[in-house]
Amino acid sequence: MEESQSPAKPSRAAAFRSVVLRFPQKNPVLCIALVLAVVTSFIVPPDAAYRSYIDLKTLSCLFCVLAVVCALKNIRFFSRLAEGLVGLTGNLRLATAALVCVTFLGSMLIANDMALLTFLPLGYFVLASTGSERYMAPVFILQNIAANLGGMLTPFGNPQNLYLYSYFQIPDAEFLRTMFPPFALSIALILGCCFLLPRQPISLQKPENKPLPAGRTALYLVLFALSIIIVFRVVPYWVGLIVIPLVLLFADRRALAQVDYPLLCTFVCFFIFSGNLSRMEPVRRFLGDLLGKNPLVVSALSCQFISNVPSAILLSHFTSDYRSLLLGVNIGGTGTLIASLASLITFREYVRHNPTKKRYYLGVFSAFNFSFLAILLIFSSFVR
Repeated sequence: MEESQSPAKPSRAAAFRSVVLRFPQKNPVLCIALVLAVVTSFIVPPDAAYRSYIDLKTLSCLFCVLAVVCALKNIRFFSRLAEGLVGLTGNLRLATAALVCVTFLGSMLIANDMALLTFLPLGYFVLASTGSERYMAPVFILQNIAANLGGMLTPFGNPQNLYLYSYFQIPDAEFLRTMFPPFALSIALILGCCFLLPRQPISLQKPENKPLPAGRTALYLVLFALSIIIVFRVVPYWVGLIVIPLVLLFADRRALAQVDYPLLCTFVCFFIFSGNLSRMEPVRRFLGDLLGKNPLVVSALSCQFISNVPSAILLSHFTSDYRSLLLGVNIGGTGTLIASLASLITFREYVRHNPTKKRYYLGVFSAFNFSFLAILLIFSSFVR
């Protein structure tokens, strides 16, 4: 018996090593944020001021939204709605437009990364089942741009929006007034790009007509509504932090386990990093002077190197021009592959199906994304 059990020990150790080694690959931004937080903590030793770094309201709102979205995703609520819409189309161009629209709208309600995790597999299904795989790169990229730009209109659509909305206490009307012009232009540009695809006739197999569980659907939609009114400051955030986990503990415990905890930890690390930097006078002067020249362009360019969420958290400590910062970190989600975590999700999904076409994808991705970045930056510079 001892001989039969001995091989199990090294296999468990190997599995543990594999998880540890893969963690930085799956969560590169979190690992970088952790290193930055630790390094700056040696320069600014931990003290009582550290407590003011952490924005509990942002973290609580983000957790509530993510948890309820996971529960809705587990009953296939979003994918069933999307399948029905895409099934109404009759050619590749209209199918792509439908995929882009559901991703665009999805990002407004369930955040950009969750929208892609939900709707990219649907995009692959449409292309694979109709023999249109050669169009996967442009379709995936348009879905990716739709996810990054669609979430800009709502405070809960993008994580950086939720943070800035809470940090600067931005009035609801002003938030919508600021973000609607680039949002409307983004819709026009994305739908216009759909016309680059051919009107190739396609026939989709009708999805299973299995009804959604009525009770759970109603319950999760109520919880989703609660999480949204918490974001809009109608209900205190601690109410959602008690009610939503408690309900899901009995209704769908798996949803609580599926929450993107690395994203929440990334926020905490960047809160510490940016809080420490704001207490370093040379850094304060440098970033303050830089943002004083053109906060819109500086914030958009910052996203190209450190992603949009870290840029929002970092730069918020050095400018009071939250309108330009809000526009910059949303528009800046387009551009390089690391400008948004959602773009990395799309890249990984494409490479999983096309491992030999990385360079082709990056070329098409760059052409689309930098075009959107340039157009939206020029537009927002004049319309603000």
